[in-house]
Amino acid sequence: MSLEDAGKQVDRAFTGPLKGAGFENAFAGAPSFLRRRYSKDLSGVDLAITGIPFDQAVTHRPGTRFGPRAIREASALQPYDPPFGWGFNPLEDFAIVDYGDMAFDYAKVAEVPAAIEAHIAGILEAGPGVVTLGGDHFVTLPILRAHAARHGPLAVIQFDAHSDLWTDDDPDRIDHGTFMLKAVREGLVDTGRSVQVGIRTECENAHMIQHISARTCHERGPDWVASTLRQIVDGAPVYITFDIDALDPAFAPGTGTPVWGGLAAWQAAAMLRDLAGIRMVGGDVVEVSPPYDAAGITAVAGAHVAMELLCLYLWTRR
Repeated sequence: MSLEDAGKQVDRAFTGPLKGAGFENAFAGAPSFLRRRYSKDLSGVDLAITGIPFDQAVTHRPGTRFGPRAIREASALQPYDPPFGWGFNPLEDFAIVDYGDMAFDYAKVAEVPAAIEAHIAGILEAGPGVVTLGGDHFVTLPILRAHAARHGPLAVIQFDAHSDLWTDDDPDRIDHGTFMLKAVREGLVDTGRSVQVGIRTECENAHMIQHISARTCHERGPDWVASTLRQIVDGAPVYITFDIDALDPAFAPGTGTPVWGGLAAWQAAAMLRDLAGIRMVGGDVVEVSPPYDAAGITAVAGAHVAMELLCLYLWTRR
């Protein structure tokens, strides 16, 4: 779409091509992710973005059901130019669609995990990769089930303030604070090649997965952290889950369980950029809760994280 044409329409989310930068006004039109076309047709698609607007597993403040919508709106600032520092333009070189949000009955919470797994599995079966916009962090568990069914146990890189490994012996519980414990027990996670980054809360089961505390990230620097992550995953299929509360509340106040002392936005950006070349098979950004962020800076951060995940996935597929 030319700049001249862009001045005449605000409908790229419905009629635009699968490839190409977007030049429509960022403040107008439907808020699809990166102004990609909304589509359920995955023929020829390299990567699908989907939202899981579920927040009924939170332990404290709700609101992440509005996360996918807010992240999409914030992402409208990014489709004009290639992402800085990557050396390629995924929007020009790859077919990317916004697959929309998963539909579910909010009053039948027990049915949601299986619905999420089937939703993600359906996208993967059609061929493209998938990056998911949450939603609270519980959604990652059924997403991991869908990916592990294709790839086997996954190396998981989890950016988070919390390990989400708290004791939970009830398989029917739906809790964002215990999803990783369940994933480990189900054999979805290759614990020897997985690592949690930005941790700054205590948990009795923290020893189950290697972790790099937020303080260590500050003291050793993003380049050391990224190098360590690459060594740990060691060529395994990698799933990256980014809880926005990995960032300090100064950079991401709009989340359910903020914890001080977290990563700065620039640190997270550098770490993600320096992971280029890992064998990433999928990823998500979760826990963006717009009601607790009047300025929208958490959604902006979430949109940038999602763009970095998109670039990481496509980097090895150029």
